[in-house]
Amino acid sequence: MVSNPVHGLPFLPGTSFKDYTKTAFHRSQTLGYRNGYAIVRRPTVGIGGERLQVNQLSQAELNELANKAPVLTYGQPKQAPPADFIPAHVAFDKKVLKFDAYFQEDVPVSTEEHYRIRQVNIYYYLEDDSMSVIEPVVENSGIPQGKLIKRQRLAKNDRGDHYHWKDLNRGINITIYGKTFRIVDCDKFTQAFLESQGIELNPPEKMALDPYTELRKEPLRKYITPSDFDQLKQFLTFDKQVLRFYAIWDDTNSMFGECRTYIIHYYLMDDTVEIREVHERNDGRDPFPLLMNRQRMPKVLVANTKNFPQCVLEISDQEVLEWYTAKDFIVGKPLTILGRTFFIYDCDPFTRQYFKEKFGISDLQRIDVSKQEPPPIKQELPPYNGFGLVEDSVQNCFALIPKAPKKDVIKMLLNDNKVLRYLAALESPIREDKDRRFIFSYFLATDMISIFEPPVRNSGIIGGKYLGRTKVVKPGSTADDPIYYGPGDFFIGAVIEVFGHRFIILDADEYVLKYMESNAAQYSPEGLSSIQKHIRKQEAPAPEAETKRAEEDPGVQELEALIDMIQKQLNNHPCKDNIREAFQVYDKEASGYVDREMFFKICESLNVPIDDSLVKELIRMCSHGEGKINYYNFVRAFSN
Repeated sequence: MVSNPVHGLPFLPGTSFKDYTKTAFHRSQTLGYRNGYAIVRRPTVGIGGERLQVNQLSQAELNELANKAPVLTYGQPKQAPPADFIPAHVAFDKKVLKFDAYFQEDVPVSTEEHYRIRQVNIYYYLEDDSMSVIEPVVENSGIPQGKLIKRQRLAKNDRGDHYHWKDLNRGINITIYGKTFRIVDCDKFTQAFLESQGIELNPPEKMALDPYTELRKEPLRKYITPSDFDQLKQFLTFDKQVLRFYAIWDDTNSMFGECRTYIIHYYLMDDTVEIREVHERNDGRDPFPLLMNRQRMPKVLVANTKNFPQCVLEISDQEVLEWYTAKDFIVGKPLTILGRTFFIYDCDPFTRQYFKEKFGISDLQRIDVSKQEPPPIKQELPPYNGFGLVEDSVQNCFALIPKAPKKDVIKMLLNDNKVLRYLAALESPIREDKDRRFIFSYFLATDMISIFEPPVRNSGIIGGKYLGRTKVVKPGSTADDPIYYGPGDFFIGAVIEVFGHRFIILDADEYVLKYMESNAAQYSPEGLSSIQKHIRKQEAPAPEAETKRAEEDPGVQELEALIDMIQKQLNNHPCKDNIREAFQVYDKEASGYVDREMFFKICESLNVPIDDSLVKELIRMCSHGEGKINYYNFVRAFSN
């Protein structure tokens, strides 16, 4: 692509134009002369000065250029003349290697120092390999200093070998005339010279300091510019103005520690602090009014006074870098004064107004520091040991001398002498145990159960008391939380497991039915129904006797025919399942009769169609003297 000249045509997208205004089309020169010889130059541009995109030399020319050896053409080059000889004393004139070193000198006659560190400079002169040791002079030191070893070649061993600059390095010891010098560093010229000669230098070390000299150094004088603060103006402006803060000191982490309340007063007139104790009645403490007397409190001390005993230190401005000021007392932040950490939780209204006007802080709200009492620890009882009842065994964990567990006296008074008796059979694979019968007595006053086996003559089993009065645990309950059998667990067909033996309830007395009907909430509907059906079955006359009586009595035949007609007509009446239970609730004596007035109320509540002619006839036939109605035959008409 050709560059576009000023007077040429412009480029368009995707196209280019040749420059028709171009007049120079010469080729670039490829021959030239250098040192009187003709040489070939590779062209850099093409015809007309256009830039070459690729190498335009032929392969033969490239091979010729690659195989061309200047030695064959021009011969061997002439060697440069040797450099002029320069002697060592001229080449290394005034070139000296300098090393920083020190040696330790014992001080046997002084009580203040046991040894002395002396810093020296070791000079190595390259022109003649001589060395000298010079110690910098310290004024009024009392020690002969200056040139310790004059310039000379120093022997390094007993064979007469001398020290060479190759033997010197950083971090090594050299012995000169019985003294051991430790070389720690060198100057930049020495470092550059040794590295140029291929010597690897050790890392530099710190120069050892003389302990006695460091001890004798006086601290630097500090010039304190007098302050322009006017204390008299502060006194007159803030006289009788005191900031009051309420704080606590929580020392509960230490032994016998507690959380105590204090009042901190900050006097604006002279920046002093006072801490007062807050006493309560019968707190058991001596009535000292002040914990800390009014004084200025240092916040940051000088480093040298940190290890000094505070009890004998007289605090002055020289020992304190910073004092406590009013801005250090902020509600909600801890504050350490004389080794005690106080937490400021509140302040008075004047202090809030001062902080709002002076520092712009307006959210100094009271912080609730009252500690919530921990929840009571739930007492964990040990596992049940298996002896006696769980309630009796638990009393050993409550007191050293156990007491009898508390009894429900009201329950005992209400249910005194109330016993529910059931007939049960033992469920056992042994054939001899199938005919054994047991009487369960459930005592409502104490929820205990006793089992008695009536003796049977010639049975081979001695009857009598099978189980004394005790509470029986239901299977599946844990020893820590036992669940005992209750009245609701006893019904016809129920299985009662007593200490591994299974009993099936077969029968119950009439008192059980009366108790269940009067306390129907304690029993399930199925359990109550099982007892009622069983009792009614026992009281109902035999079918054969009823048939015989029906054949003999024409009124009975008429009643049965009427019942059949009503059953066919009211087969799907919704009250057929609840009508018997409704009458039994009001017939507490289980006589089979209810009052006439109560009879019609029950029928009205169950939506019984008493206006029907057949039902009216049935009520007339079931009516009994003294205003009572036999509901047994009436119920039969509404059940299948």
